[in-house]
Amino acid sequence: MIGSDVPSPTLLLVHGAWHGSWCWDKLRSTLGAAGWSTRTVDLPSAGRDSGVHEDAQAVLDELGRIDGPVVVVAHSYGGIPVTQAAAKAPGVSRIVYLAAYQLNVDESLLGFHGAPVPDEPDGLQPVPNNPLSLFYGGVPAAEALEAARRLVPHSMRSFGEPLTQAGWHTVPSAYIVCEHDQALPPQDQEALATRSDEVHRLASSHSPFLSMPQELAALLAEIALRTAD
Repeated sequence: MIGSDVPSPTLLLVHGAWHGSWCWDKLRSTLGAAGWSTRTVDLPSAGRDSGVHEDAQAVLDELGRIDGPVVVVAHSYGGIPVTQAAAKAPGVSRIVYLAAYQLNVDESLLGFHGAPVPDEPDGLQPVPNNPLSLFYGGVPAAEALEAARRLVPHSMRSFGEPLTQAGWHTVPSAYIVCEHDQALPPQDQEALATRSDEVHRLASSHSPFLSMPQELAALLAEIALRTAD
């Protein structure tokens, strides 16, 4: 842990649909001030017609650049490629699902919600019409508007592709339920969280890395320190 001879894990932060690594900047600054090393990755499905497996490979590629143990923090859709990638990545010491999809083998995002999966999904899903209320409750208005301006269309294929592996079966996991989430309903998060080894809760919207970075950073540090012990 920080301040001891035991190496602290690096935190790899993986964004959700329509977003990019930029969404973590505020949280990274907070974690960095506390001595934590963080990394991010941009998922190909944000802005391109790529699927879960291309996203998982991007996560694996970034993990391969990190020395020592890694705690992977996956937000929303990001939980899906992280779950796939973690099954192949020996350096991952814990997965943290932040209001994220902790799916099992053969499950997809659309399938989890009971929505039909197109036979040949392609193209890009436009940015939702109401991103401010959907994603950024509790975020200062100017900051929320700037975040919404940076959103990009997301691959339809990634929403329908099922997992072929699920890393949380072998890698310890923690779930953070965002209790005021308007994007992934808290009741869905609670159902997904039953697959994790531990469950935590924040009184936040879908994006606590913007709405309450101090509280989220403290919780992630608590989880990561326990992982390092």
